[in-house]
Amino acid sequence: MFAKVKDLEERFERLERELSRAEVIKDQKKYLEYTKEHSQLSPIINAFRELNSLKDAIEESGIFLNDSDPDIRRLAKEEINTLKSELSKFEKELQVLLLPKDPNDGKNIILEIRAGTGGDEAALFVADLFRMYLKYTELKRWKVEILGQNPIGIGGYKEIILLIEGKGVYSRLKHESGVHRVQRVPETETQGRIHTSAVTVAVLPEAEEVDVEINPDDIRIDTFRSSGCGGQHVNVTDSAIRITHFPSGLVVSCQDEKSQHKNKSKAMKVLRARLLDRYQAEQQSKISEERKNMVGSGDRSERIRTYNYSQGRTTEHRIGLTLYKLEDILQGQLDMIIEPLIAHFQAEALKGEL
Repeated sequence: MFAKVKDLEERFERLERELSRAEVIKDQKKYLEYTKEHSQLSPIINAFRELNSLKDAIEESGIFLNDSDPDIRRLAKEEINTLKSELSKFEKELQVLLLPKDPNDGKNIILEIRAGTGGDEAALFVADLFRMYLKYTELKRWKVEILGQNPIGIGGYKEIILLIEGKGVYSRLKHESGVHRVQRVPETETQGRIHTSAVTVAVLPEAEEVDVEINPDDIRIDTFRSSGCGGQHVNVTDSAIRITHFPSGLVVSCQDEKSQHKNKSKAMKVLRARLLDRYQAEQQSKISEERKNMVGSGDRSERIRTYNYSQGRTTEHRIGLTLYKLEDILQGQLDMIIEPLIAHFQAEALKGEL
């Protein structure tokens, strides 16, 4: 590990020299490329240097362990124990920083929330999860755009599709993919019985045109008249778009915008994201099940989380985490679940590297 970091430190120092050269500063493309790489290496090098500094401090304190004064020996021992604790922390941090990076971590995401079993109650929970993620994005100061929605008359959605843009969006939300289960008494329930419904969440990295090449001959674009809840929601022009991708069989529709061009642009974003997700899933299927679980492939057939309203409880089944803070979580305080999930998958990845 240390030999690898030593090589990275040499590269880091070369980058610092290059970034101070006038020729590089004038070449904006090269300057941005070097700046990005320097920024990526910076946390690794800082942790490595802190590690070496702590080792030097432990060695210096060790000299006083043989001092004739017992108080000095005691203080030296206490200092060494404190430094060793710090050393262990930085060693773990360095191991995590050196893990192979998910190439999608820096990307924006397409977030798809769909009603599963449970009828109208599931559709209402789609709306609840939509608000939860919306509040989380507000806390993170990310940008959100609705790409598609299929509302029902009582305030729920059969599905809603969002584009979320911001720094490290995929790295924070990639583990949200899966089946989210809700247990509560529906408003229509007269006898107070708790119902269980399910909603599926899919987190797809936004795909650029360079990530997924779509041959125009492989798609058919149909236009149709938008429909919705009635009234102002129904367009009188054929502005809605349906794109069919023949090789994959995927069909994407978008009718949120009054402009046909905007609907087509949104539908293409969703299609590219779904194709990228499918291609990556096919690649992952060639890897062992153990490895696939370790890196968190996000099997959407599994129930990953339960929201129990009567008990105010949220249970994250993958890591056995139970929190009695349902209201806070629904208000967007998702980091109390996301942070332990990230730590869990990092620990699993470290086991695979060792």
